[in-house]
Amino acid sequence: MAVGGVVGFPLLTALALQHITAAYSIVFIGLLPLATAIFGVLRGGERPKPAFWLFSIIGATAVAGFAFYGSQAGNFTGDLLMVAAILVCGLGYAEGATLSRRLGGWQVISWSLLLSLPLMALIGLAYLPTSWGNIHVSSWIGLGYVSIFSMLIGFIFWYRGLAMGGIASVGQLQLLQPFFGLLLAAFLLHEPIAWTMLASTFIVVLCVAGAKHFS
Repeated sequence: MAVGGVVGFPLLTALALQHITAAYSIVFIGLLPLATAIFGVLRGGERPKPAFWLFSIIGATAVAGFAFYGSQAGNFTGDLLMVAAILVCGLGYAEGATLSRRLGGWQVISWSLLLSLPLMALIGLAYLPTSWGNIHVSSWIGLGYVSIFSMLIGFIFWYRGLAMGGIASVGQLQLLQPFFGLLLAAFLLHEPIAWTMLASTFIVVLCVAGAKHFS
C-alpha cells in the first residue's frame, strides 16, 4: 500500500503532469474505480456479479469520455506515466482495504506513511528549493492540505469504507470524484457548468447505483 498509494500514485501523477494537462489526466482518473475493482478481485477475493462489470465499464467510459471531450491530446510519455499511476493506485487501494479489515483504517495509513518516510525524506532533501522566498503562501497551504487531508485523514475514512462495503463496490464512488472537483470549481471559481457535465454526472450516478446493487 505504501508503494502504491503513498509513493507511486502521487509521484507518477506529478511526473505525468509535466507532459499532459490536468484536464487530460481526468481521462485516466476515471479508470481508477475499474482498476480498484479488478485488484479487489485479484487481491481481496471479491466476486462481483457480471452486471457489476457492465455498470463499472459504462461509468468509467462516461467519465473518460466527458474528460476527453473537453481536453487536448496528451503525449506518449504522459499517457504511460498515468497508466502506471492508475495501476499502482488500484493495487494500493485493494491492499489497504484488505489490511484495514484486520488492522483498521487509521492504522493502515499511519504505517504506510511511516514506512514511506525514509524514501520520501531523501527525495525531499535531494530536491530542496534553492530559494524559499519564491514560494507563495498558496503553495504552502496546498502542501499542507494534501499532507493532512489527502494523504492522512481522507485515507482513514476511505480504507474503513472499502473494508466495510467491499473494495469493488465502494471503489465505484471514485467515479464521482472528477465531477465533485468540477462542481467546486464552479462554486469557488465561478466557472460555468456545461450541459455535458450534467448529463455525464447523471449517467455516472446511475452506474454507481447499479454497480452497488450488483456488487
